[in-house]
Amino acid sequence: MRKSRWIGTLIFLSTFGLVLGGCGGAGERASGASAAATGFERLLRSDDTKGLCEALAPETRSEVEESEKASCEKAIAALEIPLGGETRRTDVHGRQARVVLESDTLFLSRFADGWKVVAAGCTPRAGQPYQCEIKGG
Repeated sequence: MRKSRWIGTLIFLSTFGLVLGGCGGAGERASGASAAATGFERLLRSDDTKGLCEALAPETRSEVEESEKASCEKAIAALEIPLGGETRRTDVHGRQARVVLESDTLFLSRFADGWKVVAAGCTPRAGQPYQCEIKGG
């Protein structure tokens, strides 16, 4: 009886470990967020407005369209989003990430189809929230 209980516990712990392992660790999430930020920077350099709009979180895309009273592609072309340069640091907290670049900071959220940019063109302000060129509502 003790042997079967031990085997049952071992099977439970193994299954539990597999389930947790499938959730992705912080390093994996940080790599994904960093890759999304690098992709966003690449799109900025190439002036791919369609790609930039696809890289935005849904609320951010809506906010860009609303604030400029134009389609996302036209609106984002009119905005002055700075090139950020190389990644310096990526901080991930659950489904949220902050990617600090040489001259920009991006905020991202994890969606079913991957990491999306929630805010870009962000600069820190002492004792206040970041000031961002684009952000969700």
